[in-house]
Amino acid sequence: MIVGYIVAGLAIGPFTPGVVGDIQVVDALAELGVVFLLFAIGARTSIRELLQVGTVATVGAIVQVLLCIGIGLGVGTLLGWTPLEGSVLGAVVSNSSSTVAGKVLGERGETDTEHGRVAIAWSTVQDLSTIVLIVILSALATTGTIDGGLLVAIGRAVVFLVVLLPIGLWIVPRLFEALAATRSREVFLLGVVGVALGTALAASQFGISLALGAFLAGLLVGESDLSHRVVGEALPFRDLFAGLFFVSVGMLVDPGFVAENLALALLVLGLIVIVKGALVAAITAFFGLGLRTTVLTGVALAQAGEFSFLLARVGEDLGAVGPAVFSLMLAGTAGSIVLAGPLHAAAPAAIRRLERWHDRGAIEPLADDGAGDPAARRRAVICGYGRVGRLIARGLERRGFRYLVIEEDGRIVRELRAQGIPVIRGMADNVHVLEQARLDRAAVLAVAVPDPFAVRTIVDYARRANRRLPIVARSHSTTERDVLRTLGANEVIVGETELSVQMARFALRRMGVSGTEAEAIAQGLRR
Repeated sequence: MIVGYIVAGLAIGPFTPGVVGDIQVVDALAELGVVFLLFAIGARTSIRELLQVGTVATVGAIVQVLLCIGIGLGVGTLLGWTPLEGSVLGAVVSNSSSTVAGKVLGERGETDTEHGRVAIAWSTVQDLSTIVLIVILSALATTGTIDGGLLVAIGRAVVFLVVLLPIGLWIVPRLFEALAATRSREVFLLGVVGVALGTALAASQFGISLALGAFLAGLLVGESDLSHRVVGEALPFRDLFAGLFFVSVGMLVDPGFVAENLALALLVLGLIVIVKGALVAAITAFFGLGLRTTVLTGVALAQAGEFSFLLARVGEDLGAVGPAVFSLMLAGTAGSIVLAGPLHAAAPAAIRRLERWHDRGAIEPLADDGAGDPAARRRAVICGYGRVGRLIARGLERRGFRYLVIEEDGRIVRELRAQGIPVIRGMADNVHVLEQARLDRAAVLAVAVPDPFAVRTIVDYARRANRRLPIVARSHSTTERDVLRTLGANEVIVGETELSVQMARFALRRMGVSGTEAEAIAQGLRR
């Protein structure tokens, strides 16, 4: 969608033949779009969830942003750009779109996976870093040096935050509660618009951009109980005006210059996709996360988005970057959004290749696989110890059944071993790992990993290793369910199907249907 708006801007821009739009009018409306866009993003950002992820996302994202700025400065110097242009390039490259990442992860059912949670939290920290980057870049563009002007700009931002925090934490929630009590949608809507625009205008008086003021307001509103309703009321305005922001961005791009300097545009694209993706993966690996989480987190963040466009536009408005550099930044950013989906779809195959190259000695085998214990034949094997795998394990524990876990996350492995639970560390779709699990002697196999390609590999191997082994697997679609059944899974649980069945069962029971009849209807819905 973002790329479509940019293309529309190109079509009516001054650098392409045909109709030329009034860029001043579009810019004026685009300002409103940016305000509502960032207000909605801030309101949907959960500080509590961000803190739960811990140092992996917070420290990791900060280190990655600083490294990207350093790389951008170095590349800009080699290309003969000014230090300020190189710094803006690094800032543009450093940011990843939480919207794009969330959409790609959601389509593959990976939002609740470890790499999904880390990626979303990581991109949120990047969004927060944009506040600091815009303040610093604005001061540098004005004064040209890091001197008292920068300190004054930072001081103004701090004062604004000191004023905003108590208002956002105590006054705004009570205001929305009072507006909601009127039971008038129009009054509540006016309150949402007033808070978004009012905070943005107040921020401008402290030398902070309208957009970042709106983002901070949304961030504070997002912690209230009515945040979902606030977001719902702001979304129509966001969708209406935000498109104009991206149209205005497209109108400033010179496609002829990009075509003539395609190598430079590809360089910017490579910095965003390859360099930043590799940096994120390397930093994630440093924190001890598994290979799959490391690679998929890097891939999920190997793109740029709304804040990258905003940073580029701020640089252009301040005169920090020229039209040529601006066009190259936008071309690389738009290209990374286009590649986000295909790259994530290709990641599982790349992980399997890495897995084949991986030394067998890196797999941590089970210390005691129960070879001499007849009870081992009644042991369940659980692949993946995330939210789903944990619940399966708890269910088995309640009846005192033994189970073995296959998990690649080192932290989870250490946690399980401390509890005396047998665990093999490694990726569950690695044939060498599955061999360690001795599926020929397992009582049941529960495949709880979220990656559909990994589930296929596990089910296929398990069925060939033990033709009588009962296999239950998770899936995110009925199409994938049919594939897994063909490969040999006895039972495949489709998340959305089971959710709808349970909700239908609840509704039927409340309508007076007997438990037996409701269960029969539920079984029919499953079929």
